[in-house]
Amino acid sequence: MTRAVIAEDEPLLRDALGRLLGEAWPELEVIAACESGAEALDAIATQQPDVAFLDIRMPGLSGLEVAAAAAEASPATQVVFTTAYDQYAIDAFERGAIDYLLKPIAIERLAATVERLKRRAGAGQAARGDLALLLRELAQGAAQSGTAPPLTWIIAGTGRETRLIMVDDVAYFRADHKYTVAMTADGEALLRKPIRELLEQLDPAVFKQIHRSTIVNLKAIAAIVRDDSGKGTVRLKQRPETLTVSQPFMALFRNM
Repeated sequence: MTRAVIAEDEPLLRDALGRLLGEAWPELEVIAACESGAEALDAIATQQPDVAFLDIRMPGLSGLEVAAAAAEASPATQVVFTTAYDQYAIDAFERGAIDYLLKPIAIERLAATVERLKRRAGAGQAARGDLALLLRELAQGAAQSGTAPPLTWIIAGTGRETRLIMVDDVAYFRADHKYTVAMTADGEALLRKPIRELLEQLDPAVFKQIHRSTIVNLKAIAAIVRDDSGKGTVRLKQRPETLTVSQPFMALFRNM
């Protein structure tokens, strides 16, 4: 039996999609009906469903963010986005192999989506590539329009485990050659992204570069000590190590 996860923050719409799926795809088993992106991602990672129906706009993690993380956590899961608007996204979906459902969802449209999902069931690798391409296109389009929101989470590795880490939990980021190390109260995790690229995606009101190889979370700072040379040292609330602030970046803390 094919298994699915539904993610929709509006209860009535969530229930309606479940009923419509029961009509259009009787052999489908809905194993989780989630009201948030975080709940959906957890269900996808643990249950490894065949299909995930994701509302694009949900509180916390959006459907796009869940899909990006799910590509790592459950690569065989096919994704269908649901949306009430966002014309840019709809245009992108029309050109790609990833499907979408426009709210209110029509049974005829859902039936066509079900048929496409069944045909693509054996093309997990191709579908994954299409999804990655689509997500990059959506991110680039949002950035070009100036509407790309700051990162709220990252995917990073700790040993053999891949974790979803909320950026608010990161005390600081440290460059490690072409990658970046994220330091939290629990330890370190490796992010496969250069620190320069990461800096452009973080909230500039919260994360500040204090050295060419270090970005600190201002909320994680316990104290700043200045020396006679103009350099500074940052002490952290939940980490024992201290961080060096290069002289050019000390101006950031002038009023602190």
